[in-house]
Amino acid sequence: MAKKTPRIAVYKFASCDGCQLSILDLEDELLEVGQRFDIAYFMEVTKAVKKGPYDVGLVEGSITTPHDVELIKTIRKECKKLVTIGACATAGGIQALRNWASVEEFSKYVYAKPEYIQTLEKSSPISEYVQVDLELKGCPVNKYQLLEVLSALIAGRKPNLPTYSVCMECKMKGNVCVAVAKGIPCLGPVVQAGCGALCPSYARGCYGCFGPMESPNVKSIAKKFIELGMDKKDVILKFRGFTGWSKEFREVNGLIEG
Repeated sequence: MAKKTPRIAVYKFASCDGCQLSILDLEDELLEVGQRFDIAYFMEVTKAVKKGPYDVGLVEGSITTPHDVELIKTIRKECKKLVTIGACATAGGIQALRNWASVEEFSKYVYAKPEYIQTLEKSSPISEYVQVDLELKGCPVNKYQLLEVLSALIAGRKPNLPTYSVCMECKMKGNVCVAVAKGIPCLGPVVQAGCGALCPSYARGCYGCFGPMESPNVKSIAKKFIELGMDKKDVILKFRGFTGWSKEFREVNGLIEG
């Protein structure tokens, strides 16, 4: 009896589409992915839709509206495995900057008739509303890590993803540490690997696109930034980037003041 081809669905919420494009950016591997999976729902690529249920749901983007809340609950019921991909889906994304401000205040300046806008007070990761089976971090995700996740799902095994920091990638590339050698505040010691130490390779501090690594010492790196001459307010803002709403980074304010 022929083995059933897993059915995959790709969904989008509030985001820039970059993580969906990472799927298309697989290029040489994309044809084989199409042969190993039945890509049943992927609106970025085609309007043709095969109805669920699906074996795997890949979800990009954060939850920002009441409609999003209801939709993600429906998607959760349709998918046996739910994988969130990217900084928006796993940590609220850059749009979570509004979580520290007034949505009503922003709306007054952005929209001519803000009374028609229906939105939530916060931009939230998918896991705050439904159970998630796996989170793949990054802004955008690393396409090879994405391929590893898909391969693991086919094989029925746990994906081999890094839990170490960007510092390890810097060491492997032979980079000179920008924090030690040049006094540049860098989030590399507390951020999960995945970008290939892109910014430190160009003598810039890590911006934290891949979010907190496993068990990050956020308090220690925040104190180091202050020693390097950063104001406490600027240290807090340093963590409020692409993954600022992640649990470990959003608590930096209390860690510094405490």
